[in-house]
Amino acid sequence: MNLWILLQGFSLGATMIIPIGAQNAYVLNQGIKRNHHLTTATICSFMDVFFISLGIFGGGALLSQNETLLTVVTLGGIAFLSFYGWLSLQTALQSSETQESQPQKLARGRRAVILGALAVTVLNPHLYLDTVVILGSIGGQFEGSDRIAFALGTMMASFVWFYGLSIGAAKLAPVLSKPKTKKTIDLIVATMMFVIAFALAKSLYSQWFS
Repeated sequence: MNLWILLQGFSLGATMIIPIGAQNAYVLNQGIKRNHHLTTATICSFMDVFFISLGIFGGGALLSQNETLLTVVTLGGIAFLSFYGWLSLQTALQSSETQESQPQKLARGRRAVILGALAVTVLNPHLYLDTVVILGSIGGQFEGSDRIAFALGTMMASFVWFYGLSIGAAKLAPVLSKPKTKKTIDLIVATMMFVIAFALAKSLYSQWFS
């Protein structure tokens, strides 16, 4: 196995995963709450493995060439990102007293956490664009064991990042869960979700009316 290609896959995978998005925001929040955070990291990592494999081993070309499917994914993503941004903004605008007086509402059961992790993954258009289309098109250029090495590198990046983010957030929970800090994080997340949704909508508008 070519170690250099594996490292290439790891670094490229990291550049796709690390920028803040719906998955990262969800993993971060579950880590801060220490609410099934390792389960969340596991779900997001394995879902990334599935979509990376789909992209690198053939699915990327299918999605990139199917304009209708890509449009549907993008529209669904715009709606999802807008809704997620609205939820984060709503949380940020709650008073500190309200958040502190309702600690039980912040902790959700394992089933709800798993469903949430699946939602921020499957309904996230950037996952399809980044892991399936972009990584798929790059990984598809390799052959045989080199393609496997590239795929493994990108998958390793996903596990390292999500588990690192989850465990780090849990360790720093006493600091990150302070009302002012939490409010700042929620505002940043809301802003990024709205910015990404707007960028996707603008791109789609350009495609339709150019």
